[in-house]
Amino acid sequence: MLMTVDADKARVNRARRAAERQGFILRKSRTRDPLATDYGWHVMHGRRRVARFTEIGDLERWLAGEGRES
Repeated sequence: MLMTVDADKARVNRARRAAERQGFILRKSRTRDPLATDYGWHVMHGRRRVARFTEIGDLERWLAGEGRES
């Protein structure tokens, strides 16, 4: 169990650094209700939300350029 928590934290840290290299800020919502409109990961550019994800894998793919508009 501890290994999974550490691995997840490492994935989040890598995603956060990748976002910063691309000029974005990565924010995690404090909301714990998955049905709430602000639940999940928010990719910000300044004060504007660019994208929102509920799964870290989707966020990683987006940061890698898959599915992002040019």
